[in-house]
Amino acid sequence: MFDYWLTMLILFPMLGAILAFMMGSRTNWARAIAVAFSAIPLVITLFLFTQFNMGGGMQFEEQYVWISTALGDKAFTIYWSLGVDGLSLPMVLLTTLVTFIAVVFSWDVSKRGSQYFALLLAMNAGVMGVFMSMDYFLFYIFWEFTLIPMFFLIAIWGGPRKAYSSIKFFIYTHVASLAMLLSIFALFFEASTGNFLMKDIAQVAPNIAKDLQLMIFAGLFIGFAVKMPVVPFHTWLPDAHVEAPTAGSVLLAAVMLKMGAYGLIRIALPNLPVAALEFQMFMFAIAAISIVYATFACLAQTDLKKMVAFSSVGHMGFVMLGIATLTPLGLTAASFQMFAHGLITAVLFMACGVIQHSAGTREIPLLGGLAQKMPNLSAFMMIGFMASLGLPSLVGFVSEFATFLATYQAFGMLVWVVLISVPLTAAYHLWAMQRSIFGPLTDKIDTSHLYDVHWYEAAALGTMCLLLLVFGVFPGLIWDYFSPYANELADLISSFASCMGVI
Repeated sequence: MFDYWLTMLILFPMLGAILAFMMGSRTNWARAIAVAFSAIPLVITLFLFTQFNMGGGMQFEEQYVWISTALGDKAFTIYWSLGVDGLSLPMVLLTTLVTFIAVVFSWDVSKRGSQYFALLLAMNAGVMGVFMSMDYFLFYIFWEFTLIPMFFLIAIWGGPRKAYSSIKFFIYTHVASLAMLLSIFALFFEASTGNFLMKDIAQVAPNIAKDLQLMIFAGLFIGFAVKMPVVPFHTWLPDAHVEAPTAGSVLLAAVMLKMGAYGLIRIALPNLPVAALEFQMFMFAIAAISIVYATFACLAQTDLKKMVAFSSVGHMGFVMLGIATLTPLGLTAASFQMFAHGLITAVLFMACGVIQHSAGTREIPLLGGLAQKMPNLSAFMMIGFMASLGLPSLVGFVSEFATFLATYQAFGMLVWVVLISVPLTAAYHLWAMQRSIFGPLTDKIDTSHLYDVHWYEAAALGTMCLLLLVFGVFPGLIWDYFSPYANELADLISSFASCMGVI
């Protein structure tokens, strides 16, 4: 069997990015290359799903020596090491799917089109590397690489405050990444494995002294929490989303934010279970604050896109809440929420983009009655909003209900702290829809030029809305992939909790 599938998932987007960039002013060629080289990884990922052994651990592994050198009197090796399991494979699918959809949605981009499509493909390659890396050094390289295409997407194709937002995004997330890097090096030196392989370090790291675990966990938590982001590390996100082009917002919310939660589940919890137990209530508090704060922040917004951006803070708060439970159900729900939120935000940001292009504004007080002129867009937007607020039969309901249940199991009646967000979440979604797409047609803007979705926008939005329904009705299609890893991780943490006398 061919042994380089995962390398191909990174190589094809990178090759496509180079080719698209070389097209110069030939935007049509760059667009065609972007479609082809984003479709190929999606097809490969779907094939890997058919070959994947559910619950079989890390699969399709590749491992080659990349750098072998010495640090002082000690030799160490860095590997090109890739693999996927039940946690990472769904995230790879989400990345390839959303990238392909973002490329299709960007069909009409003409400003520096070759560079635009090249950056989308480069972003795809970087995020894929994060989700598939099994070497910490390689993981960090891909982690930092993703900042570059997103920075330029915001800085070149962004809104009026694009310079400020792009620099704030880059500095904020890069500085947080340095804290993560210091923690990774602490793991490396303490484990003394001679390499940065995750599997080798994971065999030693859980037995690191408690005080050192707490310090390393804190550094990792800062790096990952800023990327998610959760309160109080969230301030870069609304600025970045508001100024980013639509495809940039889609990739940022749907896949880039998931890197932080993925890092917590993949790296922080299994390597530092004692520290995870010590940080449990802190993570619960951060999650609860993020959920409640984001709800009230959304109620206060007048910019439709900024409201969706703040809703992402709340949704990632639910991910943190599931992680904080440290239970099989909670960890599975957190993982599924990452996947669900990726689909939902793709729909919502694309809908905001269509409104901006057609109406010339996203200001909710200036909108109204858009359903009369844009019925198809309004239908797509309503499906996305319903999924976001957690309507049963749509994908958002499954993860949120499971998270509430796991929270009750882990924290008892403290679940009411986050349950108060449910009616308020429904309120800001319904209120935003009522003011923007329903009611009488607005007379505050010129509506004569309003148009409904183009074919490429309808194709992208229709596909994602269909998936919101499919994974809402049949959540097991993805849930069953996450569950084995979550069970194994929860058992590991539980064993250390028993030793500590926590349970």
